[in-house]
Amino acid sequence: MTTLQVGLLGFGTVGAGVARLLIDSADRIRDRLGMGLNLKYVADIDLTTDRGVRLAAGVLIDDAERVVNDPEVDIVIEMIGGEGIAKTLILQAIANGKQVVTANKALLAKHGKELFQAADRKGVDLAFEASVGGCMPVIKTLRESLVGNRINGMGGILNGTCNYILSRITDEGIDFREALAKATEAGYAEADPTLDVEGFDTAHKLAILTSLAYGTEVDFDDIFIEGITQITPLDIDFARQFGYRIKLLAISKNHGDRVEARVHPTMIPEGNLLSTISGSLNALNISGDAVGDVMLYGHGAGMMPTASAVVGDVVDIARNLSRGATGRVPLRSFQPDKIGRIPIVSVEELVTHYYFRFTVKDQPGVLSTISGILGEYGISIQSVQQKGRKSSGAVPVVMLTHRAREADVQKAFRRIEALDVVDEKPMLIRLEDNGGID
Repeated sequence: MTTLQVGLLGFGTVGAGVARLLIDSADRIRDRLGMGLNLKYVADIDLTTDRGVRLAAGVLIDDAERVVNDPEVDIVIEMIGGEGIAKTLILQAIANGKQVVTANKALLAKHGKELFQAADRKGVDLAFEASVGGCMPVIKTLRESLVGNRINGMGGILNGTCNYILSRITDEGIDFREALAKATEAGYAEADPTLDVEGFDTAHKLAILTSLAYGTEVDFDDIFIEGITQITPLDIDFARQFGYRIKLLAISKNHGDRVEARVHPTMIPEGNLLSTISGSLNALNISGDAVGDVMLYGHGAGMMPTASAVVGDVVDIARNLSRGATGRVPLRSFQPDKIGRIPIVSVEELVTHYYFRFTVKDQPGVLSTISGILGEYGISIQSVQQKGRKSSGAVPVVMLTHRAREADVQKAFRRIEALDVVDEKPMLIRLEDNGGID
């Protein structure tokens, strides 16, 4: 029986989970794979912290280059993260003819083209299932299961931290800061949660999915990104009164010659399945011309769910190696010469329904003034609600609109915000009646 040698770079939370799964499930993996996977190295700068994983003597080292340069290592797993040394080591491993597995979404979103081209030239596999959706088989679904479909769109919840925070605000009526503190205490939020709560983590994942779905190179800077820090219990309460819930959605739509790629808080109907996804769970709805709608649901992060996806990639690569079939599945779903660049639609061209909240002085003529400005820009109001006075004497006025153009909405908002009767910066939330896949 053949045994393949595996080197692991990074022994943090997920790295430790990968090591544990490879060791504890070694017999099960061998029975399914038909060969053994030996964890020859685990490289990390910290050689003293107890991760709760029993490694054989000599496995834990502090020299990552030794791992990628050892001719006996067949598969390198990168769990370091970031865009610096992780990129250097992956490229070095590829140059040495090694198969690579990574969960590094930021690296793939910003430098994927360079990495994939290097792997294609060398004829090795670069697997990245764990980069999006944790244990949900999102990458495999797009690259393999739905290969016969034209992907029309995708919409989903791809960040467990944000979903946990919004769920707490919804269920408990607490504000963002308190919900973030609960997320940190529960271990869902990092010490610096910026990448999560400002939407960048979700956008990294959306960039990867958009590239796979449509066969396009994605410039990360072209993705519209808006986080959840401005969402208040008041907005969530109004949304509920209108029959909606607020989620941070990743949305991608295929218009043929152009695609949408945007991340922002979104109001979706309570009857939509995505509105029921609570806590730290993730979900993605994919619309294909043959299958219709397909939803994937599960833990999008965490030690063992992510480790499960990583080990799944390792086993896939091992099967390819055992049959001499590396490169069997195109790394980016499409053949390299069929990947082009499809323009991403500017958010200003977006046409959708909107939720507006204006906090205004309680005096005659205010509503008609605001409605008049909206009307000048072709923005038609569908319904209006008014809440009781705040302690300042100001009154929150909420409107849902018919379909309007983002550029017109932004122009109207700038004028309304400048009015003397407006006490706070107006609030805008976009609506998607079918979870972003229409």
